[in-house]
Amino acid sequence: MRLSLLKVITWLVSPQVVLGFTNHGQAVIKVTDHEPSTARKVAVIGAGSAGSSAAYYLRKYADEADIALNISVFERNSYVGGRSTTVHAYGDPLQPVELGASIFVEVNRNLVNAVKEFNLSTSSFSSRISTDGPELGIWDGVRFRFTEQSEDSTWWTGAKLAWRYGPLTLYRARALRNAAIGSFLKMYDEPTFPFASLSDTVYDLGLTKFTAATGEQLLKEHGIGDLFADEIVEASTRVNYAQNLNLIHGLEAMVCLSTEGAMAVEGGNWQIFDHMLKSSGATVHLSSPVRKVERLDDGRYVVHSKSSSYLSGFLNTQETFDEIILAGPRQFSGIDFQPELAHVPDEIPYVKLHVTLFTSKHLLSPLAFNLQPGDAVPQVILTTLPPDEPRSNVTDAGLPGFFSISLLRPVVDTRRFRSAQPEYLYKIFSPQAVNSTFLAHILGLKPRKANEIISQRDVSWVYRQVWDSYPYEFPRVTFEESRLDSGVWYTAGMEVFVSTMETMSLMGMNVARLVVDGWKGGMGRKE
Repeated sequence: MRLSLLKVITWLVSPQVVLGFTNHGQAVIKVTDHEPSTARKVAVIGAGSAGSSAAYYLRKYADEADIALNISVFERNSYVGGRSTTVHAYGDPLQPVELGASIFVEVNRNLVNAVKEFNLSTSSFSSRISTDGPELGIWDGVRFRFTEQSEDSTWWTGAKLAWRYGPLTLYRARALRNAAIGSFLKMYDEPTFPFASLSDTVYDLGLTKFTAATGEQLLKEHGIGDLFADEIVEASTRVNYAQNLNLIHGLEAMVCLSTEGAMAVEGGNWQIFDHMLKSSGATVHLSSPVRKVERLDDGRYVVHSKSSSYLSGFLNTQETFDEIILAGPRQFSGIDFQPELAHVPDEIPYVKLHVTLFTSKHLLSPLAFNLQPGDAVPQVILTTLPPDEPRSNVTDAGLPGFFSISLLRPVVDTRRFRSAQPEYLYKIFSPQAVNSTFLAHILGLKPRKANEIISQRDVSWVYRQVWDSYPYEFPRVTFEESRLDSGVWYTAGMEVFVSTMETMSLMGMNVARLVVDGWKGGMGRKE
């Protein structure tokens, strides 16, 4: 989400390795430790927000309790950060652009504290393109329902909102948002923190009234007008979660309205998690998917992973641990637990989100958005559904055909040695792949067939990514527990409650505290 809508909503509201070989000639690594035999050993599977935070806080809490600790982090990808990752326009490392999680806000306590601790530079979100047109437009496939000029002051934005939606609607929306976020923030502190049961905690904090209803139902129950719900709130849930207001639960809708102090780490938010892992002292195994976790008779676990090798193409690794933290959805892990876990998390549907980055010398065409020739198109286009369109299809963006289009910033194609004409960097969120027909349409080019290649003179660089980006946040009142078995911990239950970088960091922190508290209470195991 960019400043345009933010302004609107803000007004509202290392080990020694011994190498051997199997009978099949596959390399096997067995790891011995420099730590004393009394050190606890924890395997964290996943180096995204939850896994990196779990490692960081494990070290912090273990050091406070004077507990010797050895942490190993296994990550299937070649990079740290999970869904928070950057790519580079034109392949130029000096031009990073966020592909996944783009922003965090001032109430995100863990991320903000980490930025300060690691002295990371951040930038706020503001218009980067000088145009005379609107900075924001909310498009329903037929017309722009709401626009905002980049030069609009916060006062003027508030006046326009009050005139369009009514001051009472704005007051009620702000009060409802504050009540939800205020209750949620209690999860960071005693006596709520640490919480063994997410379901019990949500109930105790009174948050089930937000998660049990859809966003649409919640707003209606609190007298918040349909026009505001359809235009402002639904545009927010679609750009943030690719979900319409009649399906997403009410707490996520409120999270979408909590945008004060939006920021991003310069060069990529993944740096927060990279610094967390470095601070934890963990041994990090990248490009090392875990294939099997085997429980021994003494209650410990053997982690079988695979990593690339110049010797044989890959190495099979086996290492024994006291505790396992599964820091990602079980359904995507591909891990064979032997024996099966005492509790296997339910499989839940995830959004297949198509992210398309591209560069072009062209601004968006006014004709593509039913404007007059020569009119300026909003730099950020969010979407809602037209009033008469059914809202029952879970995976369809409806008449608009996409969730958002953002003109991010001007760029220069550094692949060219001659003086290049400045271009524009765009980002599209959509439920299906963006094809040449769509790109040609929004740029005002000659119509193209879907599979036809557009000339590099018109679209000079394209990058596509399909994410299992977040769950469908349907209403619910129960959530997966933090412990799946003795010594096996889980973070992804948080995702269907609130799915953000910050909430996954909170869950990583929570699990870390539960693990260390178990050791302090004599419940943990020694090697």
